[in-house]
Amino acid sequence: MSGISITVSTVLSLLGLAIAFFYMKKVTSVPLDMGLEEKDGERLKFIHGAIADGAMAFLKQEYKFLTIFMVSFAAIIAVLIDDTHTADYREGIYTAIAFLFGGAISIASGYIGMKVATQGNARTTVSAKKDISHAFDVAINSGAVMGFALVGLAVLGLVIIYAVMSWLMSDLGPENNHVLMEVIAGFGLGGSTIALFARVGGGIFTKAADVGADLVGKVEQGIPEDDPRNPAVIADNVGDNVGDVAGMGADLFGSCAESTCAAMVISAVAFAASPDALLYPILISAIGIPISLITKLLVGVKTEDDVAPALMKLLIISSALMAVVMYFVTAALIPATFELGGETYTSMGVYWCFFSGLIAGLAVGLLTGYYTSDKYAPVQEVAKSCETGVATNIIYGLALGYKSTVLPYLCIAVSIFVSWNLAGMYGVAIASLGMLGTLVVALTIDAYGPVADNAGGIAEMVGLEEEVRRRTDILDSAGNTTAAIGKGFAIGAAILTSLALFAAFITAAEKLSGAPINMSLLDPMIFTSVFVGAVLPFLFTAMTMKSVGKAAFAMIEEVRHQFKTIPGIMEGTGKPDYAQCVAISTQAALREMIAPGILIMGTPLVAGFLFGVQSVAGILVGSLVCGGVLAIASSNSGGAWDNAKKYIEAGNLGGKGSDVHTAAVVGDTVGDPLKDTSGPSLNILIKLSAILSLVFAPFFVEFGGVLLG
Repeated sequence: MSGISITVSTVLSLLGLAIAFFYMKKVTSVPLDMGLEEKDGERLKFIHGAIADGAMAFLKQEYKFLTIFMVSFAAIIAVLIDDTHTADYREGIYTAIAFLFGGAISIASGYIGMKVATQGNARTTVSAKKDISHAFDVAINSGAVMGFALVGLAVLGLVIIYAVMSWLMSDLGPENNHVLMEVIAGFGLGGSTIALFARVGGGIFTKAADVGADLVGKVEQGIPEDDPRNPAVIADNVGDNVGDVAGMGADLFGSCAESTCAAMVISAVAFAASPDALLYPILISAIGIPISLITKLLVGVKTEDDVAPALMKLLIISSALMAVVMYFVTAALIPATFELGGETYTSMGVYWCFFSGLIAGLAVGLLTGYYTSDKYAPVQEVAKSCETGVATNIIYGLALGYKSTVLPYLCIAVSIFVSWNLAGMYGVAIASLGMLGTLVVALTIDAYGPVADNAGGIAEMVGLEEEVRRRTDILDSAGNTTAAIGKGFAIGAAILTSLALFAAFITAAEKLSGAPINMSLLDPMIFTSVFVGAVLPFLFTAMTMKSVGKAAFAMIEEVRHQFKTIPGIMEGTGKPDYAQCVAISTQAALREMIAPGILIMGTPLVAGFLFGVQSVAGILVGSLVCGGVLAIASSNSGGAWDNAKKYIEAGNLGGKGSDVHTAAVVGDTVGDPLKDTSGPSLNILIKLSAILSLVFAPFFVEFGGVLLG
């Protein structure tokens, strides 16, 4: 049975890329001016081109910066990392290669997703002239390109890096498989590093534009959200793609790569002589590709009432199918019994670890939907609080966010407890992959959101009939809920991924040092470091929120300036300078993402060098526990404020233009950087710190703790 895992993974990854190509062709085959009069068609093409060009221009500038950074950091990895137990190899060089390869795959994934999303938005708009079914198909197919392409590339990248590194380091022998897996962890670090800047930079870009557009356009000038007279409206639509497509894609690519690498580092100890069991973590993500295709073919939309249920069905059906298929895959590839850390575990124990993560992920997603959808009481309470002004709206929104952390954290805690008991640290790693088992579907419905959002904005800017805008609003409303679910899913996955990486870091450090690591909370170094780690998420959140505030300040000044100085802008005869607003968001995002990046990547490196492995371990624990809570609270508060505003705009509690609506708009503006910048970016903090620590474990063991002698 040797080679089954790598062969099946390769075939399924290529299948995923083929499916992505098929759906991309299906989306782009829809004519941009389908069913439009010549004047409207020209207007739509101009707006579509401005959004696409702005998104690609931002990516081009961001990737220039990232290329320089990645090459420089790869050089640091090559110099600092070396395992003294393998004198014939300089692991840092191989790790640097894996790091650059992981970064390149992450960049390619984000580029493909962004490209198709900006092609699908306008085509969703013109399809909405026909009926809701065709519009939904275009939007969900655009998201599917992102889902299948990203997971296909992730799996193929992991297979390639494993095959190449196994060949380059063939003299190590099975007993040193852990060294090979630690090198391959560089692939996950590369993906996560790109995710850091894509998430933070994209989040700053989109929220600077959104806040500027809302506060000046909607509150001060009293014009609709996507009115073409608003100079920031193109930048706002560009930001939806930059933050929620490229940013989310890089984030979940990082989770997939990191969870797989963490599981493989631990499995190298347990399954040194069994290649198929060793590569079982890669196969989990690969199996999700055909499962997701089957699920997508089973779910469709015929009427307007089918849209929101269809998106939920995608998640539930894919989870059920994964649960069934992985039972047989696990039984076939994992030995009936195996030893790890002096304990004996079973293949069925591993399966139940996977199952616990899968169910926890689904539960976290559904709970997030409950707390952020305007169909349920929590958001309706936030909306009603706007009747007494902005202050009570903010109070209710914050309270909702804090309360919404309890049940998701309990679900994750149960999954951790079950998986740790059933298969030790390896079980936790498999649980994290279980949560990511439906990653293709999660990415599909998440990327669907900004496509539908952009479609509505384009319909408004072109001035299409009310029925088109009504249909795109239905798609957008469902997309808002699924986007919130996607963020909850991503946060839950990040928590389990970080814990799996922490376990892999301790495993690697103990293997390198040849002795157990004292992880007792009674140890003063551990306890002190936990406190240091606990404050990192709050400092990171403060930095990213202030960055959004500074960027939004510049945007507000520019939008106000244009309203005052461009003749006829409010009458529709003057043309706003959209490009200048896009440039402001781009420059702010690239400038402001540097400091949070240094904080995340620099903290474990400095702590490990000065105080050693125990200090790094304590920091990881503190940032993981506090960062997860803060991420869920921030994301759900922001999502609730957003949907409370939409609930009022739908005609409830006074509707658009009322004082209640004004209070809701301000609350939504406050929540924007929480749900789209700080909250989701905390995923990266807890994951990147952990994967960075795993990769630099040889450096910490060999040279760390200089201040301790």
